[in-house]
Amino acid sequence: MNVEIVNTGSELMLGRVLNTHQQWLCRRLADLGHVVTRQVAIADTGSEIQQAVREALGRADLIITTGGLGPTSDDLTRELIAELLGKKLIANKEVLAHIENFFAKRGRPRPQKTDVETLVPEGAEVFLNQTGTAPGLAMEIGNSQWLVMLPGPPRELRPMFDTFVVPLLKREFADEIFVCRTLLTTGIGESRVQEFVEADLQPLVARGLEVGYCARPGAVDVRLVASGAAAAKLAAEAEAVVQRILGENIFGRDDEEIEQVVVKLLRQKQKTLAVAESCTGGLLANRITDVPGASEIFLGGVVSYANVAKEKFLGVRAETLAAHGAVSEAVAREMAVGARGKFGSDLAIAMTGIAGPAGGTPEKPVGTVFIALASAAGVEVKKFLNVWDRATFKQVTATQALEWLRRTLSA
Repeated sequence: MNVEIVNTGSELMLGRVLNTHQQWLCRRLADLGHVVTRQVAIADTGSEIQQAVREALGRADLIITTGGLGPTSDDLTRELIAELLGKKLIANKEVLAHIENFFAKRGRPRPQKTDVETLVPEGAEVFLNQTGTAPGLAMEIGNSQWLVMLPGPPRELRPMFDTFVVPLLKREFADEIFVCRTLLTTGIGESRVQEFVEADLQPLVARGLEVGYCARPGAVDVRLVASGAAAAKLAAEAEAVVQRILGENIFGRDDEEIEQVVVKLLRQKQKTLAVAESCTGGLLANRITDVPGASEIFLGGVVSYANVAKEKFLGVRAETLAAHGAVSEAVAREMAVGARGKFGSDLAIAMTGIAGPAGGTPEKPVGTVFIALASAAGVEVKKFLNVWDRATFKQVTATQALEWLRRTLSA
């Protein structure tokens, strides 16, 4: 079936608000077997909204609009779509009662402007908003074509979609078999990944497999998509091919993050970890502690950005800094040893580098990074050159440290 999404909101066009619906709705619909074929974002103007919906009605079986259902002057979607379809707006007593109860529970007077939220196009299904006031709406346009209107705030849209729209889809549209598997890799660039797997996947592509690649800081996703009765078998065959070729470079699947994999391995091995960060400014510790259960294995970290902090908190020697500079193998080594000793951890990893855009030299250009890993077996140091903007530099460096930990723990 043909699915289109129309995101309304001038704030989206001005770049003031991130359009998270774009990803979330597409993912949820794909998981249900309905892949979105087109998605547009438009400003809160009458001509734009009506034109976008009119065009979608000419192509799609299901149209979902987001935003423009609230009580303020820029919330126009409900009225404009009703006008487009020639539908009268009728005050809905159930919606009114819901809105009054919403404000009563919070001990606040109901603003008169919320009256507009009670207006429902004749014949529409109403989705009461459990986390807000503006209801969602659904209308069958004819010949099994549906138009669904959802409120803009994600905290309102997401539960409404799961509670009301999913049952509507199951009721009105036949289930479609759709399988999407994503293998997450690191250590190889996007073009090289494709070069490695393309020829072996070609026979499966000829049978209907779709292959996609997505580069992220320090990682590349390999997406394997199949539909129809043989989808599961085809996707499984493709996954086996990629696994055989890329092997150790695959750190996870689907929504896994590499920090989740590392925390899981540390828990399984019953090993503890400490970190010493300079150029990443605490990002590695942040990513690790984003994982539930990290408290079992993560003892702590030191953000030793200045040389004096490296000396005071990690025991890096002044003569080492003077002889080699803060960005050096020797300093990274002493940082890792110092962190492991200070926290008493099984493993400690340290990073020091030049994030740029200034500070590089011919011997140590911008992007130079030294990562050290200390354990009971000793200390190893690796050198990388990560020539990116500062934010990407930090992400890539943290990912390289996590990948080294993953491989060490998997050995």
